[in-house]
Amino acid sequence: MAKKKAKKKATKKKAAQKEVLVVASKVKAYVKGKKMMTSADAVAALSDKVYALLDDAIARTKANRRSTVKPQDL
Repeated sequence: MAKKKAKKKATKKKAAQKEVLVVASKVKAYVKGKKMMTSADAVAALSDKVYALLDDAIARTKANRRSTVKPQDL
């Protein structure tokens, strides 16, 4: 019974994490093309920045009473 509870807790933690919004292989290839290396945490950090950018754009869109995010919102 204890194993089932532990499994449920682990599932809840995964559900709380945000989905990565960027393609890791593309990010790593771009950075490598600039003759640099990508750390293990860089893709997740970039995804967090994208979430923040989108959240700000959504807030601006709502403030302008629209339901479509446009380039000027970014």
